[in-house]
Amino acid sequence: MRIKSVSVSGNGGPEAERLAVPGWRAWSVFGTRKKSGSVLLDRNSRLTCAATLLLFLVMSTLVFAAETDVLQEAERLEESGRFRQAATALTAALQDQTLAGPKRKSLEFEIDRLARIRLDFPYSKDELFAELKKSVVDITGDEFESWVKEGRFDSREIDGELRFMGSSVSNLFFRYPELNPRRIPVKDTTALDKAHYEAVVAIKKAALAEKKPYVLPKRFHMTMTVRAKPGAAPADAIIRAWLPIPREYPFQSGIELLEFSSTPKEIAPPDSPIRSVYFEQPARKDQPTEFKVVYEYTKSGVYFGPEAARVLSCPNDPALKPYLGEAPHIVFTPELRALSQQIAGGETNDCVKAKKFYEWIAGNIKYSYAIEYSTIRNISEYCRAHGYGDCGQEALLFMTLCRLNGIPARWQSGWDTFPNATTIHDWCEIYLAPYGWIPVDPYMGIYAMRYATTLKDEQRREIRDFFFGGQDWYRMAANSEHSQTLTPPKHSMRSDDVDFQRGELEWGEHNIYFNQYSHHLDWKEVKSGPKE
Repeated sequence: MRIKSVSVSGNGGPEAERLAVPGWRAWSVFGTRKKSGSVLLDRNSRLTCAATLLLFLVMSTLVFAAETDVLQEAERLEESGRFRQAATALTAALQDQTLAGPKRKSLEFEIDRLARIRLDFPYSKDELFAELKKSVVDITGDEFESWVKEGRFDSREIDGELRFMGSSVSNLFFRYPELNPRRIPVKDTTALDKAHYEAVVAIKKAALAEKKPYVLPKRFHMTMTVRAKPGAAPADAIIRAWLPIPREYPFQSGIELLEFSSTPKEIAPPDSPIRSVYFEQPARKDQPTEFKVVYEYTKSGVYFGPEAARVLSCPNDPALKPYLGEAPHIVFTPELRALSQQIAGGETNDCVKAKKFYEWIAGNIKYSYAIEYSTIRNISEYCRAHGYGDCGQEALLFMTLCRLNGIPARWQSGWDTFPNATTIHDWCEIYLAPYGWIPVDPYMGIYAMRYATTLKDEQRREIRDFFFGGQDWYRMAANSEHSQTLTPPKHSMRSDDVDFQRGELEWGEHNIYFNQYSHHLDWKEVKSGPKE
């Protein structure tokens, strides 16, 4: 779960870049003369052409170097806490009118990223202490000071002031569960833990009895509502909105779109890697602008229970190749290579290796609400280095370790609608022959072993083991890959360039960020029976 959000998109390929560089058009037509339908160059023209090309290459190199230099300088300033200076450097670089579209967008995004980081760190030290006094019994000033020195809270130095993350209080209890007896109000997870365990037992029992992985289907009725706040766009300006909807899967079918706030302009196909319904509606003066979609779908419980002895080597299938290499936030850093070797050792069985990675994360990574994904350079490495993360960060860490070892792994995300615990959620799938794609939810392994404390040890292990190849009914999967392009693409930067769960909004060329709109999902189980 994230607390706010951001991202970048932009059009402009080589053609757009070269036309933006002075001299390109002159070079492309200078000194030509046509003969019999062909284009010929005389000796002087060829020399002029070569000189102009060399000038273009030098200019392009200088432009690229200048852009790289300002980005590196801005990052250095940001990391040292000098946000205003970083924004000033980026803004000055944007005054160069020769900047091509993609380069300009990257600089604009970096300015926006600074603003997003500020939003993720809203508390001063005094403000955080005031929040903690509402949430921790008998906390003292000295105790708080010691926690700050220990680094118990995510913080950033921003223009001379130490700022603290918005979810600092919640994360304190996730990372230091021994403080739970002092929590205000007391959090009782008995009913939730029991419900998770009962769902696991029911699905596993049915799958083993029926000898198939997809069992006990349930039908759900969902209403997704996104409201742009008054003033998020000028009155009567057209707001473009993308809302997530279910994607077709073997375990998720019978999808029916029932009702819309307005007639959709486009609906992504059922097999879209980032499935959405797209609207255009005018902003209302001094009122929220509402976007809504109502749908139903059938979701089966899933249990593969993969057996290592049955698992074969990964087949040489071109369709699996995209899920074996590096990608945004899946980077084979030296640190992750070392961690992979530490966990897997000389193991060769893909199932055993993947289970080792899963169990290592369950035992060593703590859950924490996250800063916005768009503000993090490399999410999997961030999770490893900090020793904590949210569901998506944990999933990307697991996926990276799998891909490093030749195990295909891909993203999956949408919503977790478990009763009394509905929230956005990320997990993943791995490919194990002969089973095919099976679900893996690293967060649920962490939940079982670290937070489901009202259950017996064997019950917690059963939940952990179930979610390596199993899944309950309470998932709405909208995405099958991360860092994908919406349909149609946004004109502006994305609020979340990794995930898609809360919707995306813009007007004109302007992104509407998460702090300018709300999102909500209502759901109920349809008792009349599943629709296949």
